[in-house]
Amino acid sequence: MNDLTIQNDLRPAIPNIFDNIDYQNFRDTLIKIDEILRKGKLEDKLIEAAVDRWSISAEEDISVFMNTASYPKLWKQFQFALRCNIARALTGESFRKFSVHLSDSTLFQWFTNIHYFTSKKSISKSSVERFSKMFDDDVIAVTLRKWQSGFLSNSDNAKSIGLNESISFSDSFLDATCVKANIHFPVDWVLLCDAVRSLLLAIKTIRAQGLKHRMMDPANFLKLINKLCIAMTHTRRKKDSKRQRKNILRDIKKLSYCIQKHAERYRALLIKNSEKTSWTETQIKQVVGRIDNILNQLPAAIKQAHERIIGERKVSSEEKILSLYEKDIHVLVRGKSGSEVEFGQGLMLAEQRDGLIVDWELFKDQPKADSQAFQPLMKRIQECYGEISSSTGDRGFDSKSNRDFLKEQNIHNGLCPRSPKQLQERINEPRFLELQKRRSQTEGRIGIFKSVFLGKPLRSKGFLHRQITVSTCVLTHNLWVVARMALADEAERKNKKVKKAA
Repeated sequence: MNDLTIQNDLRPAIPNIFDNIDYQNFRDTLIKIDEILRKGKLEDKLIEAAVDRWSISAEEDISVFMNTASYPKLWKQFQFALRCNIARALTGESFRKFSVHLSDSTLFQWFTNIHYFTSKKSISKSSVERFSKMFDDDVIAVTLRKWQSGFLSNSDNAKSIGLNESISFSDSFLDATCVKANIHFPVDWVLLCDAVRSLLLAIKTIRAQGLKHRMMDPANFLKLINKLCIAMTHTRRKKDSKRQRKNILRDIKKLSYCIQKHAERYRALLIKNSEKTSWTETQIKQVVGRIDNILNQLPAAIKQAHERIIGERKVSSEEKILSLYEKDIHVLVRGKSGSEVEFGQGLMLAEQRDGLIVDWELFKDQPKADSQAFQPLMKRIQECYGEISSSTGDRGFDSKSNRDFLKEQNIHNGLCPRSPKQLQERINEPRFLELQKRRSQTEGRIGIFKSVFLGKPLRSKGFLHRQITVSTCVLTHNLWVVARMALADEAERKNKKVKKAA
């Protein structure tokens, strides 16, 4: 984008901490990630793409803006945000915990460039949360794919960051998983209890501003709904539990209607007397939006609970409300031990032989079958990484259409056949057997990515923010993998020199 050089701030040396091998390994990995970001120019490419996107949204002429004093400040702000996002993804900590960790850790202060010689300046959890949304999903995804296919596949570039040789992207290993939503298990009466609690908390917030309407203390309403929840939980152990559950649900419905009326009154009261509060216009919109979100869904939630518990009728998955706060959540029938059904969004991942994630897609709608999502994913991999020699996946990816596609593209078919007869025939092929053995590691890769980097569960709210988080975690994961590979190669070269000298 530009030839302007941004001068980095001076950083003091990291103090040596001995007798803790885990810390030393983590420190070496973080130092190597810093080296990869700088020498590999990945940091520059990500920031350039983000600044370009910012200039479009801000309606700024980037060629003119580059010559102003504000440009280096904006560049360093994006750099700080990027490094904070990477460091937080490595730890898997919440915004609040990471802001505390950053204030206390000399290592993270060095990595994020906030450890100056004269003073230290840390950030709040709100700033960490804001940083997590500064890089759009497509900015990270497009830049990372281009960097991997261009930089890591070049031998000289790979050696500049400590690798013995370039990284090959000729073999791809695919698998699908579910990113579980951070919601209560979608039980109908629990949904109504969540709605009541949310409305009461909003009412309590409005009353704290001095705006009051005739109603019982919100704390008493909370006690009532909690008693009904406890009663509903314990009815399963009693005789005639079905009739008792219906009666308790009727009480929950009455209470829900009552709270709904109070919430409507307080919403109107807040809008009419907004100047009497200490809130800004944005804060008022936030509280009103919180109330509207529940009020708009409450009638459907009540009807759903009535149909399933009192009417004893099924509600189709398309019409079912799984969460009042997350819209793009789906019922995914996984059929696995311990998780027959999961609630969240489908995620497709493709990795290469060394464990680098080369492509990924988080599905907003109900995910397609693996066999239907296979060809679009492979076409995208071919566009980014060039010629692909093999593609391997489980039997869910196998279909006649996909087999024909791989044959046309001259890609070795490593997909596990659905037919037991075909599997028996192919099991004797040495290359197929080797690829399928390697594919078993993809399950472990998905487990590491979800548990260590994404978190269990993923706490980002809204599909757009979850999409950004997934891409940020892929970026961090791949930097972590490359750093570990480079450190292993450097250790191997050092050992050879020692043996040669001896």
